[in-house]
Amino acid sequence: MPARGTRFTRKIAGRMPALPVIVGRRLGLASRASLPHLLESWQLKLETPPMKVSGFTFLRNGQKLGYPFVASIRSILPVVDEFVIALGPCGDDTEKMLRGIGDPKIRIIPTQWNERVRSDYSVKGFVFGQQKSIALFNCTGDWAFYLEADEVLPESDLPKIRGTMEKYLDDDRVEALAFDYLHFYGNQNTIAWSPGWYRSEVRIVRNTIPAWSSESLFFNIIASHKKSRYPRAAHTGATIFHYGWVRSEAQMNLKTSEIQRHWVEKPVPPADYSKIDPATLKLFTGTHPKVVQDWLPKAEGIFCADPHHRLTAREKKHRRLLWLEKTFGWRFNKKHYRLVS
Repeated sequence: MPARGTRFTRKIAGRMPALPVIVGRRLGLASRASLPHLLESWQLKLETPPMKVSGFTFLRNGQKLGYPFVASIRSILPVVDEFVIALGPCGDDTEKMLRGIGDPKIRIIPTQWNERVRSDYSVKGFVFGQQKSIALFNCTGDWAFYLEADEVLPESDLPKIRGTMEKYLDDDRVEALAFDYLHFYGNQNTIAWSPGWYRSEVRIVRNTIPAWSSESLFFNIIASHKKSRYPRAAHTGATIFHYGWVRSEAQMNLKTSEIQRHWVEKPVPPADYSKIDPATLKLFTGTHPKVVQDWLPKAEGIFCADPHHRLTAREKKHRRLLWLEKTFGWRFNKKHYRLVS
């Protein structure tokens, strides 16, 4: 597809012989000889293609498993030039709903899932990394913007996100861009906040460097034939709203039954949202993105955790870390990137 502005560039180039006289008169310059470097820089700028951004995700049975994927995709479309979806075999109306969005930016790639990848070998959840990488490898932009099917961008952050991509487009130090996270839990009024819930993560990666994903959460930058590492990232200053724990417990159990074999061999107990450390839960006082408001179940007040819940060893550890954070202002955040700017 031709770059935007190409016709304008040809039009200007066609008038280039007359430009020295016109510009010289405007600037009060006496001769054409003083303008070549100025005109050359103008022509280079005119011929430089605009930044292109690819959005991407992977999906399978999104409707059945309770993903707000339509809202997720609609939230990112304003800041991307294309949106690539690696769509696995579905037994519901996911594909119909995707096509119902009706945006020409959307490109669906049918994929097959390798159900035989062992979860006990080395990397857990590798099949999800495969699907994420398939979508990534089909992106054609300068940046590749990954958004999971239960993640939504607030419309107020879209200019900030686009501006950050523009800012670092030519800065080779920056390989990726990170976001803050809000994890909604139990209902739309409650967020889970502790070192046990990732608070920031990379979602945009430069599409001109060798990168892939060994699992769905983070990116691997290939440093050599035998080694990969986390990307060097700048922060966008924007926030992603994560709604994975707002779906019903029945949908969560169905999701778990379909994906657990890719992560662990042992059975996972049924979901009971009330079994959580109450110290983790905070009241959300902000506004949800407009695209997801109709999807959210109605609720009043903060989600009520079981007051008799017996803390697990992991929860006890996170409670201690949370106390240290509140007392000393420290942050025990696990980050899959190295902040460089």
